[in-house]
Amino acid sequence: MIGFLLAALALTACTLLFIVPPLLRKDDDAVLVVRDDLNLAVLRDQLRELDADLAAGMIDAGAYDSARQELERRVTEEVGVQLPAGQARTAARWTSLGLVLAVPLLASMLYIVLGSPLALETLRESPHAASPQPINAMVTSLAERLKQQPDDIDGWHMLARSYNALERYQEASAAYAHLLTKTPNDADLLADYADTLAMLLNQSLQGEPEKLIDRALALEPGHIKALALSGSAAFERRDYAGALARWQKIIDVAPPESEVARTTAASMSQARNLMAQAPQPKTLAASDATPKPATVSAGRLEGVVELDPAVRRQVAATDTVFIYARAHDGPRFPLAVLRKQVKDLPVAFVLDDSMAMMPGVKLSDFDSVLVGARISSSGSATARPGEPEASINAVPRGAKNLRLRIGESGSRATPGTPAMSGQ
Repeated sequence: MIGFLLAALALTACTLLFIVPPLLRKDDDAVLVVRDDLNLAVLRDQLRELDADLAAGMIDAGAYDSARQELERRVTEEVGVQLPAGQARTAARWTSLGLVLAVPLLASMLYIVLGSPLALETLRESPHAASPQPINAMVTSLAERLKQQPDDIDGWHMLARSYNALERYQEASAAYAHLLTKTPNDADLLADYADTLAMLLNQSLQGEPEKLIDRALALEPGHIKALALSGSAAFERRDYAGALARWQKIIDVAPPESEVARTTAASMSQARNLMAQAPQPKTLAASDATPKPATVSAGRLEGVVELDPAVRRQVAATDTVFIYARAHDGPRFPLAVLRKQVKDLPVAFVLDDSMAMMPGVKLSDFDSVLVGARISSSGSATARPGEPEASINAVPRGAKNLRLRIGESGSRATPGTPAMSGQ
């Protein structure tokens, strides 16, 4: 609060610096009256010329009288009453004094009437407090209204998107299901519904979501979102050729510099790499019957997650900590996830294939991954802007001694081998 008051005083002082000095400038008497003297001299010359024209018979008495009255009118308009210089400076000083007192007083009164003096203190005490109650209240009000207006298609679309934004995927799914009864042949709706169902199924597109995607593509074979989801569903099943075929259709129509083209190309590159790494059929030898320790540890990552003391003061002990690994270049969903709480930090972690999020997509399938740790006050698996986190990119399979420190000024992550780089 003190900082705010100092800043307000500084701004007020700057304002007065632009106003007061010109009023106190000590111009001499000649400068103060020079404009009126010039105007009066010009009008006198014009009167002499008028007298000369009358004497020479160039104009009659009527025209002379009319012209003289016009000159007298201009004298009253263009030559003002000039205060003596001393009186003018005295008036300027009083005006300046009035402004010095009036500007801060007026600003303070406006802030008291229109401002919120407690807002800064509240923000200081609780910097991350952004109550969702007003938003939830508006969404609830919309839901109540739509119960009486079941045919309001735009309203139901807005309700479904609002539920998704609030991560209330169960209600969003119900809203999309209602919409589907009203507009069953809407490819956009089918793709959005499939995406929402996937969130309910732990981000898996298998089953009902993929059926909805197929319906969308039957209506619009070139639907970008449906093609992207269909490719991801095939990727989950390790049908890399099918994923490439669907994603190639996006590349064929999307502008090369667009974000969708770049992300699709990255996913296609990952699918090609996995196809190349797929094991070839071979006869199982007796020596291969028992897995070797090196093979078991190939999909295992080990490390420690720490918390900067400055961040610990901003979070609650029961806030969720997600420790995860995802592909360096490829699908955006996590390959393995471990859930802890802030009170557990520092904590040693192990990520392996048993923690896979998607059926058939394992940590050991990828040569290079990103390992991260994120604190979520809501406990949501979906990241939100501003949440404290740390990450290490380009971590090779089987890495150990990873160290992630969730810090206030960006993440500090110490890789376990010299070949890795923190970000």
